Amino acid sequence: MVSQQSAEHYIWGEKCDGWHLVKSKNLSVIQERVPAGCYESRHFHQQAEQFFFILSGIATIELEEKVFTLTSNQGLHIPAGAKHQVSNQHQGDLVFIVTSTPPSHGDRFET
Repeated sequence: MVSQQSAEHYIWGEKCDGWHLVKSKNLSVIQERVPAGCYESRHFHQQAEQFFFILSGIATIELEEKVFTLTSNQGLHIPAGAKHQVSNQHQGDLVFIVTSTPPSHGDRFET
């Protein structure tokens, strides 16, 4: 069993949090928190495909120059090789789950 309290925690960007819920050779499941006004840099993964599922807040996801706005209980699939960027352009925290297979760490290329 795993929870946010028992998962390995890390900080990314200036103020964002991540918790490794599953961290194996073939699968990564991470819960992330992005405060208002924060974002990740645009990037892609050569091998990993990802699925972002919003738990709370509003996510703005740019995927190959298309912009998607997702709210609670909505998700978006990111194919391998697709340029993308997640941001929180709204008030309040954005909390989501990102699932990657294979894991995306070490497979990230800035654009």
